[in-house]
Amino acid sequence: MIGLRSQGIRIRRLRLHGDDRDYDVDFRAPDDTPRPLSVLAGAFSTGKTTILEFVDYCLGANDHPRHPEITPKVKSATLEVELSGSPYLIERAVGEPSMFAYVRAGRLDEPGAAPRVRHTLRPAGHPGSLSSLLLSHCKLQGVHLSLDTATEPHDPLSFRDLMWLCFLPNERLDGKDLLFESVPIKHLKLRQVVDVVFDVHDDHTVEIGRRIRAVEAELAAARTAYRAAEQLVEEQHVGSRLDLEALEQSAKDELAACAQSLAALDARARAATAFAAELRERHRDAARAALAAADELRDRETQLQRMIPLRGSYADDVSKWTMLAEADRLFETGAGACASCGAALVASDERCPACRFPVGPVDVSAELRSAKTRLAELTRHIEELEREIPGLRAAASRAQDAESRAAAEVDAATSHAVTPFLAERDAIARRREEAAAVRQRAADGLRLVQSLERRANGILQMMDQLEADRDELGAAGTQARRADRSAVVRRVSERYRAILAEFRYPKLADAYLAEDLTPYVRGEPYTTASSGGRVLITLAWQLAMFETAWETRSSHPGFLLLDSPQKNLGALGDLEDGRTIERIYSHLEAWLAGRGVGAQIVVADNAPPPTAAADVIVRYSRRPDQPPYGLIDDDF
Repeated sequence: MIGLRSQGIRIRRLRLHGDDRDYDVDFRAPDDTPRPLSVLAGAFSTGKTTILEFVDYCLGANDHPRHPEITPKVKSATLEVELSGSPYLIERAVGEPSMFAYVRAGRLDEPGAAPRVRHTLRPAGHPGSLSSLLLSHCKLQGVHLSLDTATEPHDPLSFRDLMWLCFLPNERLDGKDLLFESVPIKHLKLRQVVDVVFDVHDDHTVEIGRRIRAVEAELAAARTAYRAAEQLVEEQHVGSRLDLEALEQSAKDELAACAQSLAALDARARAATAFAAELRERHRDAARAALAAADELRDRETQLQRMIPLRGSYADDVSKWTMLAEADRLFETGAGACASCGAALVASDERCPACRFPVGPVDVSAELRSAKTRLAELTRHIEELEREIPGLRAAASRAQDAESRAAAEVDAATSHAVTPFLAERDAIARRREEAAAVRQRAADGLRLVQSLERRANGILQMMDQLEADRDELGAAGTQARRADRSAVVRRVSERYRAILAEFRYPKLADAYLAEDLTPYVRGEPYTTASSGGRVLITLAWQLAMFETAWETRSSHPGFLLLDSPQKNLGALGDLEDGRTIERIYSHLEAWLAGRGVGAQIVVADNAPPPTAAADVIVRYSRRPDQPPYGLIDDDF
């Protein structure tokens, strides 16, 4: 069927990595293939556009979304894609925009993934850049644009330029700068990008030759690396994939058998020693009694250790108060010196100017009686503890001896029954260790073999690409292969007009694309239309480019991201606008099921019509009581 091919790029999954959890968006169908149409639905400010922007970031955009809920939560982003039908992971750091992306073959959560390869983002024309990698899977690696300027006569095609035909952001939907008319160089580049995608640019054969040379160099390097890896695998004597898989399965079976044998052995051991249940109960009682006696002894010893310093403190207080009372009797009231500190006094002083002690007779009898009473109570308590501790210590020792005797009785009664099981347990443990070692060796060998197979598959893909490029070069010189640019514009223009008619654009007349790709309706450029009209015109223009490129097997990546196609439509629940929205989705579904089989479209929309419910992959509520709240669903 037309369009059913693996060339290009398909979006499979997006994962945002946080410190303690990840945030996933899955674009796959139940059969693990990329869904033809994926709709991100839900309230505004829930992360739908953020998803599209992170996909764009992983494909090389300069920056990523910086919303308040993103910055503290997300540390890196990984995009799982299909490149020419094979799964790859593209990883980029989040925070400060990274200057590198890391690419590795494999899927998210797949064990034994290939090592990461670092790709620079700039310059885009560098052979090791992410742009060159992505363009190579669109058959556009090495293409140069002719800018016809004195400063930059030639500019390498970047995948960022190609994204103009793959991502229609919200701000371009109703603007008047669809073709970047306000930036002449960018406007010129867009026209040349369209020419490149449809293979009608002037340097087509030159670019094919450059691409062939680049692929030949990559193929030679890949073959050299493959031979080195193959020699390493042979030196390890790991065996074939089938042998390793059989060995790994055998080891897994042995481990499972060991687990079953160990469980059965434990059951038999418990059954064989059931007769000692009474002895074990006696041992448990003795152990509890020994623990209680030790706790009680420790409690009394701790109290004694704390009470002795406290008794000394009260004894000092009694001595001080006694001394003070004696001093009051020995020294005459109103003497010229303080009875407490000896400082000089005058007749008018009521308190010592140095220590603030009252001058004159002091009655300390109440304090002295209180201190003596507390000292006597502490002394009695300490004496009781000293009398009690030797008995508790003896009781704890007896309880410990009783526990030891009970344990010895259990050992003596069960040793003859347990001993036969010990040797059997040791044998099972040895079997388990040997099986685990065999399984590890098989897993290591499989990783080596899988790495070698991935290299071989990569070489085969490059050989296929080289053959296709050579065939394309051979056919590029014929007039039948080289489509006329005017014919391409006419074909896209016809599709543009047909899409607007399918949308039921009001008073549709004289709709076409000019030679410079500017869309016209009613004989006027799109900039004269209303904001809602510009939305429909922009959608029709973008879809016409995408659909025509796909159906003619041109060099488009094969996916399209649309953000907020209902912008400026459906205001106040207008019935006709609602029908227009349904027609937009009906068109997408019908084309993807027909001529667009194999292509992929992702739409971010606040409220898609009920007819598109089957295509909604996630619906964000922005309500904590109705999950999922949003892309970052733990930040309300």
